[in-house]
Amino acid sequence: MGKFLIDGGHPLQGSVTPSGNKNEALPALMACLLTEEPVTLCRMPKIRDVLTVCEILVDLGGSVEWVAEDKLVVCCKGVKSYQPDAELCAKVRASILLLGPLLARFGKIELAPPGGDVIGARRVDTHIEGVEALGCQIQFGNPIRGYVSQLVGTDIYLDEPSVTATENLLLIAALAEGRTVLHNAASEPHVVGISKLLVGMGAKISGIGSNRITIDGVSSLQGTTHTIGPDFMEVGSFLCLGAIGRGVVRIEGVEPEDMRFPLKTLARLGIRPEYEGNALVIDGTKELVMQTELSGRIASIYSGPWPSYPTDLMSVAIVAATQAKGTVLFHEKMFEGRMFFTDNLMSMGANIVLCDPHRVVVTGPNRLTAARMSSPDVRAGMALVMAACIAHGQSQIDNIYQVERAYYNIAAKLEGLGAHIRTVRSD
Repeated sequence: MGKFLIDGGHPLQGSVTPSGNKNEALPALMACLLTEEPVTLCRMPKIRDVLTVCEILVDLGGSVEWVAEDKLVVCCKGVKSYQPDAELCAKVRASILLLGPLLARFGKIELAPPGGDVIGARRVDTHIEGVEALGCQIQFGNPIRGYVSQLVGTDIYLDEPSVTATENLLLIAALAEGRTVLHNAASEPHVVGISKLLVGMGAKISGIGSNRITIDGVSSLQGTTHTIGPDFMEVGSFLCLGAIGRGVVRIEGVEPEDMRFPLKTLARLGIRPEYEGNALVIDGTKELVMQTELSGRIASIYSGPWPSYPTDLMSVAIVAATQAKGTVLFHEKMFEGRMFFTDNLMSMGANIVLCDPHRVVVTGPNRLTAARMSSPDVRAGMALVMAACIAHGQSQIDNIYQVERAYYNIAAKLEGLGAHIRTVRSD
């Protein structure tokens, strides 16, 4: 276990570069199971979840070699098992993405239920219904057991635009016989990235980036080289931090198309960065003033499937709102546990009303004071780190395992911006 000790209140300024997108990196590793040839993945974040999935692949018989700090070569030629290690799967939510590739490769699977964040109910129904539509027979339990004699493409209407279900079906349908059409598919940037990786491996996919994706199955896939896209969740986190950091922060290597709706939404909090090429520059010395509706009523920020505002950026936006002048309603529509971290912010002096598990009202600005806290999940953990960076006094954040699952080298990046942060490890 480990903890962060953060002396808050120091101005944050300088440049920072986001790592590769966690939510693209994890399914990219799973995609390597679909070929016996080596796959080279660049801009791979060396975060805990990635390392856990690498352990799973090695335990199955594959090989993983880090040839640079953010580049690795994966070869799954030696994979002979369709039974991933249950303890490793329990550490990471993305282990559900083994379902499609192992069924496609071996025609059977025994998979322990996935682990990951506890932020509310996270259904696997869409995954199961999708692979069953392709001809698989699934027994849902602990473990999840499944087998298939022949994968046959079909028309599938997802009951929700689930990111991981869409990715699972892309992975398995790539090797199915005939055509598969996914309706109501997720279209997030990481789904686009996985589609491009599969095309590089020889898959035939059209409609990439839309909610209707067509996959014409092929008999085999080959190795390729693929670069993971920049993590727009990390971009959004540093943007919110920079906006309240009393300095000028420059975020390098941004994909502007990924940020269109997040920037439109964050403008309601008064966060208005400027582009300089592919860099976003935010001036945290300026006062943040929240917008109101044209009628004069308070504005609301709500999450939803892409291209709506991402649920993973709700927590950091709430911290930014505590430092903005005005009142705003946050409505988290996707997960009923996402908002519970706000009790930590209240203990620091934030003016927040938790209306119900899905909604909070934030009125600012309020001076935050240091506190001892524990990271409940990945995104809330990063939000608490942000709050500690601007709070008066020294804060302690426990269970930083959660933060490090998604944010690579986060302490060093914050130090580079001027934060006073120290990592303490224990046995």
